[in-house]
Amino acid sequence: MFASLAAALLLSTAPASQDGPIRTAPREAQDDGPVMTAPLVETGDSLRVREAVAYANPLPRGAPEADYPLVAWCEALVNGHVALGETLEARDDLDNDIIRLGRLEATDFRAALTAAQARQSPATLTAARAAAAEATAKWTPLMAQDQAARSQAFGLFFGLPGRCEHAARRIRENITTPPATPAEVGLE
Repeated sequence: MFASLAAALLLSTAPASQDGPIRTAPREAQDDGPVMTAPLVETGDSLRVREAVAYANPLPRGAPEADYPLVAWCEALVNGHVALGETLEARDDLDNDIIRLGRLEATDFRAALTAAQARQSPATLTAARAAAAEATAKWTPLMAQDQAARSQAFGLFFGLPGRCEHAARRIRENITTPPATPAEVGLE
């Protein structure tokens, strides 16, 4: 199944490249972000394919399954990575760019959480706070390490599950229908 998903991704229409995370917020909410020099060319069908693939892949251990707590977890991981990078004394241009892009991504997640907060149950809000606290705690031991260990950990952060960006878009836009499955988008 995963081979067919990977093949479908390679064959699907790719979005125009941009200098920054994939935008899930309306453009006006990200005026301070990267300037796109090409129009967004992703079709609704290609978005459905990417979303189906993202939701078909398993999440890392400890990641919440529900969208709202997942976005809180993703935001906390990105904020922790940014905070770790900010502790580095001899940052190069790449480190600074990763920190800048991380801030943009965290801002996007925070905007999605804020937009969807009023629609969440108390239990979901509690789950989101717990998920964020758990993700934040992952960075605590690294902050106490020496400069070399912090630099290595900063460089080895592998990023977030693809589901984070889709979950942020879904909660922001109040999409309550289930995401498409690989079979529904022709991948199985």
